[in-house]
Amino acid sequence: MLHGAKKYFIIGLLMCLLACGSRQHNAIVIQTDFGLKDGAVSAMKGVAYEVDPALPLFDLTHEIPAYDIWEAAYRLEQTLPYWPAGTVFVSVVDPGVGTTRKSIVAKTKSGHYIVTPDNGTLTLVAASQGIEAVREIDETINRRAGSERSHTFHGRDVYVYTAARLAAKKISFEQIGDELKQPVVLIPFRQPELAENSISGNIPVLDIQYGNVWTNIPDSFMAKAGIRTGDSLDVQISFEDSLVCSVSVPFVRSFGDVPEGNALAYINSLLNLSLAINMGSFAERYGIKNGPGWSVTVRAKL
Repeated sequence: MLHGAKKYFIIGLLMCLLACGSRQHNAIVIQTDFGLKDGAVSAMKGVAYEVDPALPLFDLTHEIPAYDIWEAAYRLEQTLPYWPAGTVFVSVVDPGVGTTRKSIVAKTKSGHYIVTPDNGTLTLVAASQGIEAVREIDETINRRAGSERSHTFHGRDVYVYTAARLAAKKISFEQIGDELKQPVVLIPFRQPELAENSISGNIPVLDIQYGNVWTNIPDSFMAKAGIRTGDSLDVQISFEDSLVCSVSVPFVRSFGDVPEGNALAYINSLLNLSLAINMGSFAERYGIKNGPGWSVTVRAKL
């Protein structure tokens, strides 16, 4: 009799595990400019947990500089391709919270979802991944109950709540709201360009920890320009129309290929051209920052 009870218990347990596994919750990945000094991020995660305790929740970063929409756009592009299709990203850098700016969910052509204010956060993902569809969040049905009088924390009350329902498959993409009728807000920036004897592009971000200068110039452009490892490069960096830095550096594989304290050009982990100093900060030495107004031009030194 005991043997039979054990058998049915095991069968029931297996059926439960199969049923739970069949739900296949999509992950939620959250980025904000909130920092971790207070309870804001924890409150957002609590809302998602309240929707469904089985949801996998991950942090992208909460150290986006305050109000820096461009940085949020870059961190999304940097991270999104390494997560499986179906992952739901929540990006809350929202200086216009409580105003007429729209709250949206974008579906990329790669099959990812991004819940965010329509303020330029989608700029770089739109360029690299492509946007398949965008829907405006209908807050009459996609807003946490009891939060209607709150106007300054949509990350908690609207965005992560909607993301959790979508990731848990309690709503479909179509149930988020109507399709957005106008194009999403995009921040103008310099796309990489290959000319006859030079390559130019944007400096979207700095490697914060080490002061390396990352560009959006892909390694394929270097090959097309005939630039090879070991060549010397003339590099000019400008902010808007003002030249900030002009320097010659070797194009090498990695930092240790030059003496400590020397500048170099290399291909970074995202396969884009970057500038660094071995055991030092290129950005600090030459006064370089990042953003849509920063540009770089390189050519092989003759």
